[in-house]
Amino acid sequence: MDLLIILVCAVIVIGFLVFIHEGGHYLAARAFGVRVTEFMLGLPGPSIGFTRGETRFGVTAVPLGGYAKVCGMEAGPMQPHLQEVLAALYRRGTANMEDIALDCGITDDEAYEALEELVEWGSVIGPTKQDQFNTYRAPRVMPTKRQQRKAAKAGKPALASYQLGEARPVDDPRALYDSEYSQQYRSLPFWKRSVILLAGIAMNLLFAMLVFVLVFSIIGFQVQHPETGELITIHASVLQALQAGFTYIGMVIQAVVGLFNPATAAQTVSDSTSIVGIAVMSKDYFQAGLIEGLEFMAMISVSLGIMNLLPIPPLDGGRFVVEVFQKGTRKTVSQKVMNYMSMAGMALFLGLFVIMLNQDIQRFVFGNWG
Repeated sequence: MDLLIILVCAVIVIGFLVFIHEGGHYLAARAFGVRVTEFMLGLPGPSIGFTRGETRFGVTAVPLGGYAKVCGMEAGPMQPHLQEVLAALYRRGTANMEDIALDCGITDDEAYEALEELVEWGSVIGPTKQDQFNTYRAPRVMPTKRQQRKAAKAGKPALASYQLGEARPVDDPRALYDSEYSQQYRSLPFWKRSVILLAGIAMNLLFAMLVFVLVFSIIGFQVQHPETGELITIHASVLQALQAGFTYIGMVIQAVVGLFNPATAAQTVSDSTSIVGIAVMSKDYFQAGLIEGLEFMAMISVSLGIMNLLPIPPLDGGRFVVEVFQKGTRKTVSQKVMNYMSMAGMALFLGLFVIMLNQDIQRFVFGNWG
């Protein structure tokens, strides 16, 4: 029974904090008109959910972690044949890679690379497991009532609807391409891309600050009277609560920086915990009360946000550093380089995870960790 409670608490804590983190990316992207095709709680894999607009919301089979698939975040230069490939596929509705190559007068490899990039853009639907060949489809288009009213108000004809894979006229390939490109992350200026990258971290820290204000200012906290020993409730001012929150954030930053100091790295790792430790501690905190549970979630939220600031791909901080580098040097980091950096970062975090997992097993399972 304890194991079930631990799992439930872990899913609630981690799921909620990942939800607000990825929600930050999602809201920032949509605010700037960028397409988001998926918003999932859990690791990539089989999922259940629903589709609203162009975004599929849901939960995957492993409900730990999560992601928001912001379109156009692929690294490197764009493929040179995107405009003609996009128009050719839309005119056909459904086509194999070879058909598009023939229509555009390009090689099969060039058609494949362009089609795959357009899949990443959410402009094209990629092959399914049931497809015998590399079959691509134009996406389903179902304008909302709001979009129809907006078109009517502007004196424009009603927007057409198309089913998945249905052919449609393309009178102006350039206009179609520009419309799709404008909905991509890579089409935005540097400052907007930066906002999208850092919005998840901002949401984690904002949640933590709201909890500090709720607990210390609105609900209040109990202290023992020095003379009578009686428990009294004290309500701090909002400013004092915010100061406490910023102080705690500063402590977490100092601890994370300690990972890069050879003199303190070992102690910092020893004081850290893995997802197992978070799961066990979440149960203890929530059993102590709702307020204690909220405080614990705020602490983990700060840690999640600050850890994501580390300048290591594929973390948000790593992507932000790449954006700064590209802005400063006017050079584009290739997908190959990004993959190498991401693999190096994942190897580093996997090593830290194994170490902290061993610590948590020794600490919480065997009880012999000092």
